[in-house]
Amino acid sequence: MSENTQTASEARLYTLYKNEFRKSLREQFSYKNEMQIPRLEKIVLNMGVGEAAADQKKLDAATEEMTLIAGQKAVKTLSKKAIAGFKIRAGLPIGCKVTLRSRRMYEFLDRLVTIALPRVRDFRGLPANKGFDGHGNFAMGLKEQIVFPEIVYDKVDEVRGMDVIFVTSAKTNEEAKALLKAFSLPFVG
Repeated sequence: MSENTQTASEARLYTLYKNEFRKSLREQFSYKNEMQIPRLEKIVLNMGVGEAAADQKKLDAATEEMTLIAGQKAVKTLSKKAIAGFKIRAGLPIGCKVTLRSRRMYEFLDRLVTIALPRVRDFRGLPANKGFDGHGNFAMGLKEQIVFPEIVYDKVDEVRGMDVIFVTSAKTNEEAKALLKAFSLPFVG
């Protein structure tokens, strides 16, 4: 099988990363070793559901929506501390999350860039100087889960936001930004 032929088990963006993005990143940052080239390690999706303290059905609905979006079962997250003002006890389920790796991660990234982000209302791009943590990781927020085509608008009980965190092996923000730009994340500024 030729190198450019995509196998059934490889995602489209991973094939592009292997064949094109790695070479351009190696030239751009003049890495001496192949293992220095940054790669995407995982994508974490997180949804906080504060109303779950009063109604666990809302958390169940959010977990189902997150499972549909990610293509992988979401797990409920528990509160670490008790906060009396919000009527939250320690150990109470108040959110859900999914950690995507390998093929599912690249498939999700492909759907995020090509389908979901263009559907965001008044979207002008991601701020290039915000969201990076200084260690090569990037976090962004979405205000609506309905931008994903897997979510049927008529069945949504409430519009919720979610966080998307990209964990890379890059050492600096510049390397991570170059890697994520190669994956077509629309940075501006």
